[in-house]
Formats: sequence, C-alpha cells, structure tokens
Amino acid sequence: MSITFYSKRGSPIAYMEDECHIFLFTGKTVAYIDGDSIYNYNGRHLGFFEDGWIKDHDGFYLFFTKNATGGPNRAMQDIGPVKSEKSEIPNKNEKDAKPPKPENKETWSELKWQQFFV
Repeated sequence: MSITFYSKRGSPIAYMEDECHIFLFTGKTVAYIDGDSIYNYNGRHLGFFEDGWIKDHDGFYLFFTKNATGGPNRAMQDIGPVKSEKSEIPNKNEKDAKPPKPENKETWSELKWQQFFV
C-alpha cells in the first residue's frame, strides 16, 4: 500500500510503499520509519510519525497523509508527479537516541521539506 506525504499546501513531497522507507518522487530514499520515529540513513532522528502526520522535534506539523487525523487545516491534495525509479535503499547507521516526544502544537512547522530530510 502506497502512502503519500503532502506539504501544508497539499503538494506531494514523498511516499512510502512498505510502511518503512520514505522516497522522494525523484526516487531518492531519504528516511525510514521505526515505530513512531523517523530517521535518516546516517542515524539522525528527524521527527515523529503519528496519526498520519510527520511532526518536527518541537511538535509542529510538517506533512500529512490522506488519512491523517487531527492537526491543523490541510489543503486539497495535488495529484503529484510521476514516481521515478527508486534508488537502492542505503544501509542504516546506528540511530541517535530518540528525543522526548513534544506536545503537539496544532500548527504548521516553519521547516521546509528540504531542511527536514537532511
């Protein structure tokens, strides 16, 4: 089952097809989900995945899925670009310690998607 992650403007940013690895539409693998946490392949903790939302370390909302519940108002979703061929999934480095989960802020994060997936 494919899940698309949308920005606050409703633009498709990334997707996953295996409930773990997150790809950009260019095919680049950028992160993976482990429980309710999102990590890049260098092991850096990026944020949290909960109720169909990706949230930053401060509890602000970054991306939503079609079935997201709660959170701030969402824009209509674009159909989006065609998915390019996926890159090879890199090896996972040792993970950073998971930070404490923040309270939800019920508003959008100021982070841009390019900043999040670094």
